[in-house]
Amino acid sequence: MLNGGIVSSHDTATEVAALVVSILGLESRAASIDASTLLLGHLPELDSMSVIEILTELEARFGIRIDDEEISGELLESVGSLADFVDAKQGAARA
Repeated sequence: MLNGGIVSSHDTATEVAALVVSILGLESRAASIDASTLLLGHLPELDSMSVIEILTELEARFGIRIDDEEISGELLESVGSLADFVDAKQGAARA
């Protein structure tokens, strides 16, 4: 981890998966949740409130800001798409 609790990019997919498991209450399926796990339209536990909670937690945990216009079905397609987005946001912040 970096200072301030910000996660390094090599751990991003694992951290995003853990965050999704925790917020959606998927602990019994945690071992099967990884970067390839499809989200929007595939997990009935993922509703509008949990989307907001996931995005808010991503901002806090990874030290990023997610603008409303960045939120899309493509972003929420999978754990991997969320992790890639976080990595891109962190890379842009460092540039």
